[in-house]
Amino acid sequence: MKFILKLLLTAVLVILLSYILPGVSTDGFLTAVFVALALSILNFIVKPILVILTLPVTVLTLGIFLLFINAFIIMIADWLVDGFQVDNIWYALIFAFLLALARSLLFKTTESED
Repeated sequence: MKFILKLLLTAVLVILLSYILPGVSTDGFLTAVFVALALSILNFIVKPILVILTLPVTVLTLGIFLLFINAFIIMIADWLVDGFQVDNIWYALIFAFLLALARSLLFKTTESED
């Protein structure tokens, strides 16, 4: 149940960010759900491989390179999901930063005290 809630909240954030950023567009809420699902699958499978392969660069940049990995994953999601478009890597970087920031704030507030 938590996964579905996080997926839907991420889809809402994708829609909101597509309205804010001129270089990011999505066709509708169903497309945003598919983008959120693609991002979660890519973060589960591809991101750990990329983090390990780029560990020296990540250490040298004190972790800033992880933002570029997130932007690359967003570009892959752009390639995978029809109806979702990111114009270039700079919009992907801004989208990745804002999505990570919003998700961390939103998920911290929706987290239950167990």
